[in-house]
Amino acid sequence: MYCLQWLLPVLLIPKPLNPALWFSHSMFMGFYLLSFLLERKPCTICAMVFLAALFLICYSCWGNCFLYHCSDSPLPELAHDPGVVGT
Repeated sequence: MYCLQWLLPVLLIPKPLNPALWFSHSMFMGFYLLSFLLERKPCTICAMVFLAALFLICYSCWGNCFLYHCSDSPLPELAHDPGVVGT
């Protein structure tokens, strides 16, 4: 379970408030995970535990899934503020 110490913090990184940055964030996280899996080659148990946790977070639409935005969950209040997009 040593390799999980590098994978589990990825689930805790919040999505940006600006919806325009969600694609860049998901691409960065996807490439990070891909490069981690190719370079470190975690054990099968650690990879399965991480993928199960990622699936459960994304399936439940709990709000921290970096792969996509759930249609049922509301956008943050600051997402509609034009001042946030300009910064």
